[in-house]
This record gives sequence, structure tokens and C-alpha cells, in this order.
Amino acid sequence: MKLLRVGTAGRERPALLDPDGTLRDLSGLVADIDGTLLADEDALGRIRSAAAAGDLPALDATGLRTGPPLARIGKIVCIGLNYHDHARETGAEPPAEPVVFFKAPDTVVGPDDTVLIPRGSVKTDWEVELAVVIGRTARYLESAEEGLAHVAGYAVAHDVSEREFQIERGGTWDKGKNCETFNPLGPWLVTADEVPDPQNLSLRLWVNGELKQDGTTAEQIFPVGEVVRYVSRFMTLYPGDVVNTGTPAGVAMGRPEPKPYLRAGDVVELEVTGLGRQRQVLAQA
Repeated sequence: MKLLRVGTAGRERPALLDPDGTLRDLSGLVADIDGTLLADEDALGRIRSAAAAGDLPALDATGLRTGPPLARIGKIVCIGLNYHDHARETGAEPPAEPVVFFKAPDTVVGPDDTVLIPRGSVKTDWEVELAVVIGRTARYLESAEEGLAHVAGYAVAHDVSEREFQIERGGTWDKGKNCETFNPLGPWLVTADEVPDPQNLSLRLWVNGELKQDGTTAEQIFPVGEVVRYVSRFMTLYPGDVVNTGTPAGVAMGRPEPKPYLRAGDVVELEVTGLGRQRQVLAQA
């Protein structure tokens, strides 16, 4: 299933995109798309049954904003330097263990919402990523297979990053990762049954129409199942938590000088196979 949330910011309603591209209203079945729903197999079954029976009313998508596909996110765990090609372009050694940092849930915006260049920023960068949405409580998992079994679905994430804040201002990476609007998510939450192999997905990103990133999750150093297993050894993952699994090569930081960091007015578009497409116009905060 392709689950999404549509409407003005803060007042989104749950919806489903059916196979013929028609937007269907879920508000008569469920209150929202969140961790509570993802952990409830009966509720998900009711959605599947209603969709198969043609019982879900159509929504007019004209002029309708697409919001983040997940409400009330508990935490966003991010994995850094998780692609062989990205490590090479930045001159970094591939990590022996996953590099873990966090983004606050309040960085999440819709897939086509405006992204703000922070005040004082000179190195705002792009990163297309595969986001993993947790559907079952995960703690002390023993195998990558168990890790995959705890995934409810997948989405496109844009891990916008300010490299000066991240690297040159002291401390951990968090200062460069948690600026307002720095995690566009969506358009859809695609349930795991529609993604049989998360290590066989293409990721692409364009800036002002120029292709900048063209990668594949096959390049991940730590695959999705292993990432979930690993993280579960250090913290409990709950339904509705999100894991951003890293970005492939092609970021501004990895390019020759002068590095083409983002500026107000730039347009970024990104997509992951089967998970939809985002488009953001950059503006000054």
C-alpha cells in the first residue's frame, strides 16, 4: 500500500494512493497514519480489504498539499557515511560500525514544502536517502532478518545538511542536521510488502534540473536489516520511529571547489524507485 497524508500543515488527513493513481480517503477508517496504526495489523488489514473492495471514497487531488506520510514520529535515527561511493568522494574511510546521529522530528516537512536556508549558512547541502519506518518494537535484535521483519515500510527522505555547522563549528553533527525544514519526507509511506528487496533501489537527486546524485542502495555499507539490528542494540526502536539510512555519492561537499552549495531560489527534486518523488524550492530563513 501507498499511504499518505494530505491537507494543510497540521491538519492533514490519512489517505491511500490506489494502483490506478486515484487518491482515496482513509479518514473514515483510521484517525491518522502513525506508529499506532503501523503496529495494528487488524487496522492495516481493514484498509487493505476496503481498498480491494473499492469501498474507499475518492479525493480530489487538485491543489491538495501532500504532507509528511507519518504523524507523531517518535525519533529519527540517521546513519552517516553508509555508502561506499559517498565515503570515497568525501575521502573518508568506510566506518567499521554504523555512524549514528539524530534529527529531531520537528525537522520533518512535506515532500514539496519549502526548505529554508539557515541564517548565516554558506554550505547547505543535499542528500537523497531511503527512510525506513519501524512497525514493531525492536530491542536487542539478533539478526538482519529480524531487523527487516520490524520494518513497516519505506519513504523518500531528504537529509538536508549544513556542512559548516556540521563539521566546522565544534561538537557532534547535530548542529548541521537539525535546522528548520531539514527533513522533507514522503510523498508516500510504501508498506514493506511492496519493497521485496530494499538493497535494489535507485536514488536520484537533481538541482535546478541537473542530475547530481544517481546511486543505488546496493552500495550501502550496512544494509537496511543490519542497520535496524545494530541500532536496536543501543536504543529501543518503536512503531513510528524513522531511520534515515544514508546517502550515495554526489553531494555538494564531495565536489571540486567552488562547491555548489544550495542557495535561495534553487529547486531540488529527488526520487527513490517505487517510493515517489519530491520537489522543494529553497528560500532564505
